[in-house]
Amino acid sequence: MVVGTIAADATLPLRQRVLRPHQRMDEVRFPGDDDADSRHLGAFDTDGRLVGIGSLMRQPPPWAADDSSAWRLRGMATDETMRGKGVGAAVLTAAIGHVAGAGGGRLWCNARVPAVGFYRHFGLCPVGEEWEEPDIGPHIAMELWVQAGR
Repeated sequence: MVVGTIAADATLPLRQRVLRPHQRMDEVRFPGDDDADSRHLGAFDTDGRLVGIGSLMRQPPPWAADDSSAWRLRGMATDETMRGKGVGAAVLTAAIGHVAGAGGGRLWCNARVPAVGFYRHFGLCPVGEEWEEPDIGPHIAMELWVQAGR
C-alpha cells in the first residue's frame, strides 16, 4: 500500500459512498477542500486502486479559535472491502507526518463514536461531550498535539 497526496476531487467518490451516502456527490465537498494549505491523502492498494482517504485543513477547533497551528482532519474513509487491513492507519500516520513536517501543532477531528478507539490508538484524546450529527450519527471531538519533525 502506498499513501500520497491526491486532488480534492479524487476524494469525493469514496467520501460520498462511505461517509455520506445520503448526500449527492456535489454535496460532499468540504469548505476548505481547495485551500492552498489543504492536503488530501490517498491510500492505494497494489493494483493502484484508491482504497482510503483523509483530508487535512488549516482550521482551529471551536474550543481554541485562536490556535493558528491547528489542522483539522476530515473525511477519513476506507473502502469497505479493505477495512481491518491497515488502510486507515496508513492514512492517519501520513496525516500526522504532514502536520509534523509543517511545524507541528494541534491535529483535531470530529470523530464518529464507533471510530474513537481507532483514533485513541494513535494518541488522539476526546475533547468535550458527544453529540448527534444529523443523518450521520454520534460524534465526539478529538485532538492530538503533534511535535514538529515527529
